Amino acid sequence: MKQYKMRRGEHLEDRMPDLKAEIEERFGPVTGSEEYNGHELYVVEEPDNPVFDRIVAGAASYSGKKNKLAVHFEERPAEEVIAEGNADAAADAVDAKNSFLLDATGRDAKSRRDSMKRDVEDDAPDY
Repeated sequence: MKQYKMRRGEHLEDRMPDLKAEIEERFGPVTGSEEYNGHELYVVEEPDNPVFDRIVAGAASYSGKKNKLAVHFEERPAEEVIAEGNADAAADAVDAKNSFLLDATGRDAKSRRDSMKRDVEDDAPDY
């Protein structure tokens, strides 16, 4: 499960007031919910895109801090998807993930990677 920060000064609920509807529009019907570290997240058991096996997404709320977007994309092996003749679906899946994360967080892929690298570096022990 990855958690993504919002752009400085922005909040998830402002960017996506109806997160469940956004998830359904982009990935398929929400079939239930699942708890992750005390956060109730939406589950899409049968996503529209055949690349995805399952998607779990929602807001991770922390007291005194801004919400983060928590997301887990379970994907099928690329070889399997291509063998079925769904090579175009693989490209569509990447676009769907990136556009959803950009719209939710206000950060592009490079900015999200850089932010995660900084978080890992900040958590590294000093020797």
